[in-house]
Order: sequence, then structure tokens, then C-alpha cells
Amino acid sequence: MNALILSAVIGVIMMFGGVLLKQKSAVRNIATAGLLVLLIVNILEMYGTSFFRINTEGMMHFDRFSLLFNSTAFFSAFLYFVLSARDMEKVGNYYAEYLALIFFILCGIILVSASRSLLILFLGIEIISIPLYILTGSDKRNLKSNEASLKYFLLGSFSTGLMLMGIALIYGATGSFGTEQVFMKDGKPGVLLIAGMILLLFSMAFKVSAAPFHFWTPDVYDGAPTVFTSFMATIVKAAVFIAFIRLFNDAFGAIQPQWQIWVALITAATLFIGNITAVFQQSVKRMLAYSSIAQAGFMLLSLFAMNADAKEGLLLYATAYSLATIGIFAVLIKMSDYTFEGFNGLAKQQPLIAATTTIFLLSLAGIPLTAGFISKFYMLKAAVLTGRHFWLVIFAVLMAAVSVYYYFRVIQAMYFKEGQPKEILVSSSFKWTLVALAGLIILLGIFPSLLLNWYYF
Repeated sequence: MNALILSAVIGVIMMFGGVLLKQKSAVRNIATAGLLVLLIVNILEMYGTSFFRINTEGMMHFDRFSLLFNSTAFFSAFLYFVLSARDMEKVGNYYAEYLALIFFILCGIILVSASRSLLILFLGIEIISIPLYILTGSDKRNLKSNEASLKYFLLGSFSTGLMLMGIALIYGATGSFGTEQVFMKDGKPGVLLIAGMILLLFSMAFKVSAAPFHFWTPDVYDGAPTVFTSFMATIVKAAVFIAFIRLFNDAFGAIQPQWQIWVALITAATLFIGNITAVFQQSVKRMLAYSSIAQAGFMLLSLFAMNADAKEGLLLYATAYSLATIGIFAVLIKMSDYTFEGFNGLAKQQPLIAATTTIFLLSLAGIPLTAGFISKFYMLKAAVLTGRHFWLVIFAVLMAAVSVYYYFRVIQAMYFKEGQPKEILVSSSFKWTLVALAGLIILLGIFPSLLLNWYYF
């Protein structure tokens, strides 16, 4: 609750900051300091220090799982600000407003991670989505940005309709919006409950860009300003996954056999479409969009498994994926050519940036000694421990092998192809932040307990 209240307050401060503060550096410093405050107060709440005590009537519950995820989200957002906040100035004239929208999105992230009610889940999803529609179309001079915003809004509204219909059916079946009060008659789920659950499954699958509800993702990620695509593809996606697993664990855990096969099929389709389509992309930005679909497939393994290892794996995977993708997009933002050829010879011109980018790509590919490898291992382990649908684990490993190809295409371009990429103008602080981020990814890959211990102690 600490971070929820303060995030809303900081968002309002940022709105007024756009009027009162003329220097964009001052606005940026306030936003970065605000994120540090959110991180600190959230960690304090993990250890029992709560500044705001509000009775939510059981609609929200800030347990260790949600608070730890919130901390990783705030930390990832802090790194995102340090690396990419200056690049938001190039998008348009409403710099402070962009930052305000990001803080409001963080409010929605806190709501969905702690939701114990379908109403809070709906409000949180909408508080996340509506600012994203605006940020996607923030580059008004770019027709692709306008098109992406309109497509995202229309399809997002449709998925919201599915969610509301599912909530209505579940309320009709149970008489409650609470996710811990889904009752069954004679131990069997009724027709209304099953129909509502399927609609919620489809709606949430759309939000996390899982196949076959992924079709909006490449166009929206490619059309949105790159600096906002970085935020959408990482912190926001991870937050919706946390909501996804909490909803199905709390509300539908008792009928897992009924929906597990559906999740397995969606997971397999997501892994296949994301990885195979990414192979044929010629733009690194669009490749990363399809890559995010493939990564969503791996995160869906936690929903399929729904056990203790799945929760640990999802926390680790969300952190590893967010850190690596934020780092890659931070480099991509600085480049003028987003094609694979644009990376030709980058290692000779910027060896430090090329080395850190390589570590980020290796982590996404799941190469050992990176956080991406150990997080994939946790996901596969959780799926194996269910004792069901072992074919899904084998298929996930095969798709992970396919992903190595398109990630290594970027590494090949940087180190083994001749070219003269346009000079990248970056500060020394930017480079050393990338080095620290790459070091953190390796550290988490070797010692995952550095993160997971916070879940228990």
C-alpha cells in the first residue's frame, strides 16, 4: 500500500511539474528520485513497515510474492529511467506528462499484483492499458505510431469486453467478485464458471500477447516510440503475468485439470509462432517484438505448472527478461538503423556496448551463466514436476534452441560482419550503467538466491 499511494502522488506531481518546471533535467531527476522512493518504501513494507493502513475489505492483499515483484518492477523501472529517460525528450513536447503516465501505470501494476478481487484486477488492467494507448501514439508525426495506437486501443478494448463478460459470468455463478471465493456445486464447476474462466483466460492471454491472441504485438511494438516499447515489453508484460498466475491460482486452482490442457496448447502455440516468426524478421526491433511473444510462451509454463517452483521461476524470469530487454532497447534507441545490417561492425566502433549487448542477448537465448538460463531452468523444472504433458517441456527446449539462431544473428553482425554503423553518441555513464546491468544478469545467473531469498527472508 505504501508504493500504491506514493506512486499516484508522484504521478500527480509530475503532471504539475510539466507546468512549473521549465528544465527537463529537473523533471527527470524528480522522476528518478521518485522511483527510488517507491523502491525503498516497498522494501520497508516487505519487512513490516507500512505508512498507510487502509482496509481494502479483502480486495487486495500485499503478501511477500506481490511485494517482491513490485520491488523488482521498481528497480527495473529505475534502470529504464537511468538508461532511456533522456530519449523520451525526442518523442514530443510533453516530457513530464510521459513520466506521469508511467507512474500511473506503476499504480496499475501494484493493483494487479495484489488483487484479490476481479474488480481490482479489472481496474488495474485498465489503469495499465489506457496510459499505454496514449504512450504508443505519442509520436504524432509518425503515422506508424498513430496506427499502432489505434490498433492497440481497438483490440485492447475488445479484450477488455471479454474480461468484463467473463467477470459477469463468474459473478453469476458464484455471487462474489472475490478470487478466493469461487465455489463449485457438488465439487464440479458449473457451466457459467467454466465459460467465465475461458473468457478470462482469453482476455489475459491477449494482454500478455500469447498466441493466438498475439497478432497486435508486432505492429504495436514496432510502431510505438522505441523508448516506450522497452517499457511495454518488459515491466508491463511481467506485471500482467503476475496477475495471470495469481488469478488462476487463487480462483481456479481447484479445477486446474480442466484448464491445464488449454494452457499447454496456448503455451506451445506461443512458443512456436514467436520463435519461428522471429527467425524471418529483418528488423531487430520487430525481431524483439516476436521474441517477446516467445518469452511469453516460456513464462506461460509457470501458469501451466502452478506450483512453488513456478512462482520462484516467474519472479526470476520476469526480472531476468526485464533487465536484458531494457538493456537491448537502450542500445537500440541510440541507433538510427534498426536492421541487422545496422549492427554490422559495431564491436569495432563501440566494443563495450557490443559486449554488454552480447550478454543481454545470451541471457534472452538462455545460455548458461546468465540469468536467462537459470530462469528457463526453473520454468522447465516446474513443468516437469507436474508429471503431466511432458511433451510440452521437450517442445519448449526445442523452441529455446531455435531462439539461439535469431539472437546470434545480432552477435554475428556486431563481431563478424564488416560495416560502418553510424556513430553512436553515448555518455560514459550510459556505458557503465550497461556494464553494471550486464554484471547483474551474470550475477543472478550464478547466484539466483540473491533474488529468491527475498521471497522467504
